[in-house]
Amino acid sequence: MLFAWITDPNAWLALGTLTLLEIVLGIDNIIFLSLVVAKLPTAQRAHARRIGLMGAMVMRLALLASIAWVVKLTNPLFTVFGQEISFRDLILLLGGLFLIWKASKEIHESIEGEEEGLKTNVHSFLGAIVQIMLLDIIFSLDSVITAVGLSDHLFIMMAAVVIAVG
Repeated sequence: MLFAWITDPNAWLALGTLTLLEIVLGIDNIIFLSLVVAKLPTAQRAHARRIGLMGAMVMRLALLASIAWVVKLTNPLFTVFGQEISFRDLILLLGGLFLIWKASKEIHESIEGEEEGLKTNVHSFLGAIVQIMLLDIIFSLDSVITAVGLSDHLFIMMAAVVIAVG
């Protein structure tokens, strides 16, 4: 049932939490988008910003749907020390390691100062849009992995993304 979650207070808590996380974890996306769009002619900036955000949202929703599908793959692939390991376990392990790495990197940058920023060589409107959409996939991995870990409802995860971007 698509809307069974409406009467579940835990689902509403998950939606609120995921929306806030999407906003907080999306700050790096917005900074990068601003850097890319700033290199375009003034007349194209607003249009590129809108198209880039919408394209990035679609890419994030597709990534979310694919990871949400993958984590349902619970059939054991192999056994380690008597523990059955599934594809889902591997994805969550790799996702957890990614989140630890990213958090460590953020802490290091806040203490030591940021390394030289991303180089953005945007020469065209289309180039800016493609760059925004592709790098959004990289920047949104943390929020997508967190969303999949926090909720079992794909609809709630997707709604949080749409609310945060909107």
